[in-house]
Parts: sequence; structure tokens; C-alpha cells
Amino acid sequence: MKHFFLILLLCGAFLGAAGQEKQTYPLQMTLEQCIDFALSNSYSRKSAKLNEEKAQDRYNQSNRERLPDLSVVVSENLNHSKSNTAAWNGSYGLNSSLVLYQGGSISENIKKSKLSAEQTEYLTKQYDNELVIRILQTFLSALGNEELLKYRQSLLKSSEELVNLGSERFRLGEILESDCLLLQSQYATDKNNVAEAIIQRENSLLALKSLLSIEPLQALEIVCPDAESIEWMALLPNEETVLERALANIPDLRISRYNVEIAATVVKIARSGHSPTVNLTGSVGSEHLNGVSRFGAQLSDRFAVQAGITVNIPIFDRNRTKSNVTQSRIALKQAELEEKQTKLGMEQTILQEYRNVASSQNSFETSKIKEKAYSASFATCRKQYDAGSITTVELLQQQNNYINALNEYIQDKYSFMLKRKILDVYMGQSR
Repeated sequence: MKHFFLILLLCGAFLGAAGQEKQTYPLQMTLEQCIDFALSNSYSRKSAKLNEEKAQDRYNQSNRERLPDLSVVVSENLNHSKSNTAAWNGSYGLNSSLVLYQGGSISENIKKSKLSAEQTEYLTKQYDNELVIRILQTFLSALGNEELLKYRQSLLKSSEELVNLGSERFRLGEILESDCLLLQSQYATDKNNVAEAIIQRENSLLALKSLLSIEPLQALEIVCPDAESIEWMALLPNEETVLERALANIPDLRISRYNVEIAATVVKIARSGHSPTVNLTGSVGSEHLNGVSRFGAQLSDRFAVQAGITVNIPIFDRNRTKSNVTQSRIALKQAELEEKQTKLGMEQTILQEYRNVASSQNSFETSKIKEKAYSASFATCRKQYDAGSITTVELLQQQNNYINALNEYIQDKYSFMLKRKILDVYMGQSR
């Protein structure tokens, strides 16, 4: 018993250590790893893949409609009346039927279900693109908040140093009390900005975990792309190349084309309602009556085999078939119009995205130069303030200018990266 409790104690210690290790070492993922992880583990993506299985099963079932059906019929009855005693009778049979001709509806239904199964694969690709774009948005948002937090923490440290320096200079009578209070106010503001940046970063990471189907409490660290990746993003192909690649890779156009082809098969299926239906039927069976002769002899004597052909010729069905054909033709025209509209809309979207990338790239380059300039200016002002050659108000004004330039730089940087990566998704280059 002592050994048993000792084993339990060791197992508990081991599991506890394992749990601590899980919390100590967070997941570290790059953008590409996040995309791969989501495409393999996202619950919503797995649900989309199940739609492919359902469509494939419907296609397989449509092929089986060519096969004959088979059923067994067993009947036992008890008859009783005032004039007759109770009597048993029953019948046993094996029935089968096979459709020989149905106006081609079976073949067209097979074609329709096959097209639907193929279309579902493109619907999954469409969902994958949407998922990748959402991951790009949340990942880059988290990355931007992470970078903003580092800058704000650096500014908070600088503000703390200024508060300490201001308190000492106020004690020596070199600055007014109002200047000291301004420094303390700026320090409080910077401290609040750091707290807000932490919350924004955690919320964006939480949204990313949701897309990856990761537990909310699982620690996650994202890895920033290297400088070469950002420089590569600046190499933008021309409009014609982008448009050609995107139209060749975007699944939306293939989905629209499948809608047209499916609608065309529905027209043929509707037309088959005008055609006769020919069925081959067959059955074998026997029956027995109570008190006539022995049970086995009755089954042998009454055994029968039947085969036949049934032809059903439609004459008048209150114009239901005619209406179905008209409705399906209208649906086909609508599908053709939607295909053209989809192509036109995608061309416009791609060109707009391309021009947005170019504009965002210019804004990023401008804000990068502006951030460097204000950073250098703020560093110079800090030295001048330490030397006592400028006032506290002038220093804080320059610091606010730098903060505004810094926020603009980070926003423009990740806005450009996001738009550029979305354009890559359209061109089939999400990695």
C-alpha cells in the first residue's frame, strides 16, 4: 500500500511538472506557420472539408441509381368471422425493378452531382482564401500592437527618467513646479498608453487563437517577418500580370462556371419529364392457406415467377413539367449573368487592391522617413533639455510630434503589409 501511494505521488508530481512546462514554453509561430496550422486544425475549416465528403457521397449515390432495387415482402394474416373459424394465410415474395429509360434524367443527375462535388472543392478553396485573409488581418494586427508596445515601453522609460530629472531640477530651482507637473502628467499618459497597448496586443492574439482553434489560455508568441520579406513585398508586379494571375487562381470564377454547368443539367432533367419511363420489373414468391394442405407442399405448388416491362407515358400533368423547364431555363440565364458579373466584379476588385497596395506603399515610405526625422529631432531635443537650453513645454511638444509620427509609421507599415499579402492571396501565393 505504501508503494502504491508513492507511485501516485510521483505521477502527480510528473503531471504537475508537465503542466508547468506547457505554461512555461508558449507556442512560437510565424505567419506561414499560423496559416498552415489553421488549414490543418481550424474547426470551421474541418467543417468545410466535411461538405466535400457529403457532396462526394451524393455523387456516389447518384451512380447507384442505375442499379436495380431489391426488396423482400412477407405477409401473414389471421382471418376470423362468425361463420368461419380462425384461419392463417400468408405470402412471401422477392421483388426487383430496374429503370431502363427515364428521358436521360438519371445520367443528368449523375452529371449534376459530379459537378456539385467538384464545385465543393473550389468552395473549400474559397473558404481557405477567406481564412488566410482573416489570419493575415489578426496576425499583422497583433504584430503591429506588439511593435507599438515596445516603442511605448521605451517612451515610458524615457518619461520616467524625465520625471526623475525634473524633480531634481525643481528641487534645485532650475524649473517651475508647473514644468514638473507636466512631466508627471506625460509619464501618467505614457503609462496608460502602455497598458492600452498590452490589452490591444492580448485581444488581437486572442482573436488569432480563435482562428487557429487554440485554447484561449494557451500562451502564443508570434514571430515578426525578417527585413528581407518586407523588402520583397515592395517588388510589385505590373497590373496586367497581377490581373492575369489572380483570375487564373481565384476560385470564385470556377464556382460561377460550375453554377452555369449545373443549371444546364437541371434544364435537361426538367425536360426528361416529357419522356416516357420504362421499368423492368420481376418478382418471385409463394403463399399458403391454413388447412388446405401441408405448409411445405403449398409453398412448392404456389411458387411463382413474374417478369414484365412497365411503360409510363406522360400525357397531361397540369403543365408542371412545362413550368419546370421554363423555371430551369430562367435559372440558367441568371447563372450566366452572375458568372459575367462575378468576373467583372473580381477584375475591379483586383485592380482596386493593386492600386491600394501601391498607394499604401507610398504612404509607408513617407511615414518611415518622417518617423526617422522626428526620432532624430526628439533625441536632439532631449539632449538640449538635459543641458537646460529648451523648456519642458518644447520638449513635450516634440515628444508628441514623435509619438504621432511613430503611430503613423506603424499603422502605414502593417497596412501596406496586409494589403500586399492579400494581393498575394488573390494571385495564389498565400505562403
